[in-house]
Amino acid sequence: MKEQAEAVQRMQDYIGEHRNEAITLADLARVSLFSPWHSYRLFKQWTGLTPSDYIRRLRLSTSALKLRDGQCRIADVAYEYGFGSVDGYQRAFLREFGCNPREYAANPVPLYLFTPYGVKYREIRKEPRMAEKVRTVFIQVIEKPARKAVIRRGVRAEDYFAYCEEVGCDVWGLLTSMRSLCGEPVCLWLPEKLRKPGTSVYVQGVEVPEDYSGPVPEEFDVIDLPAAKYLMFQGEPFEEEDYCQAIEAVQTAAKEYDPSVIGYRWDRENPRIQLEPVGTRGYIELYAITEA
Repeated sequence: MKEQAEAVQRMQDYIGEHRNEAITLADLARVSLFSPWHSYRLFKQWTGLTPSDYIRRLRLSTSALKLRDGQCRIADVAYEYGFGSVDGYQRAFLREFGCNPREYAANPVPLYLFTPYGVKYREIRKEPRMAEKVRTVFIQVIEKPARKAVIRRGVRAEDYFAYCEEVGCDVWGLLTSMRSLCGEPVCLWLPEKLRKPGTSVYVQGVEVPEDYSGPVPEEFDVIDLPAAKYLMFQGEPFEEEDYCQAIEAVQTAAKEYDPSVIGYRWDRENPRIQLEPVGTRGYIELYAITEA
């Protein structure tokens, strides 16, 4: 099973790196080290999508972010992402997201973007051990302005895995489609005052300006977050399959750190913040602090 998952992961990695290029089943077979037929079957078995459907959804979601962030001609975007015609791109975009790309570019609304989760990480769970490869955790004081956060609450979740089981993993794709003050979605551990009865400590959301009046997706809430200082804990870059250990290393360092040595104490009135684990930058968490 491990050999199969790694083969599919290599195909996913190849697609991610070449998403704007023509990708054939022969290309995928070459990186998977299996025959074209077997590669196709494994890919569908492990991802639930055929390679062509996976590639189409990834290209459409990437193109949506480009339309959201730049002044782009629809034709240029269509051809850049491998669609043979503007009409074909518009029809595919409409089927995927329920809106026309030209309308979306003029008025970006939250969309459920396709999130290409790597199959070899699917069964990994947090383990109570430190990662041997992650030895240094960097610490920096940062300031966040007064802002709002558009969040989707869970039920009892206290971490990512439980949250996904409660609300599904598609929330992240929707949040990625929304413009964020920090450039990406965030995960939050909410203090008691920001929780609703019967809802989770752990939520996912996107930080938006204090005067935000844009659309709020169904089943989402908007909360106010005051200006606050944070200690940002950032681990060393890590191999993606070691992300659970990388998280453990940073969380252990934060737990053992005493902010009084720099004149602060922990601020329990503001949420703890988690950024997406990205191996090339190291795992990052932010803990609120206030003057001691």
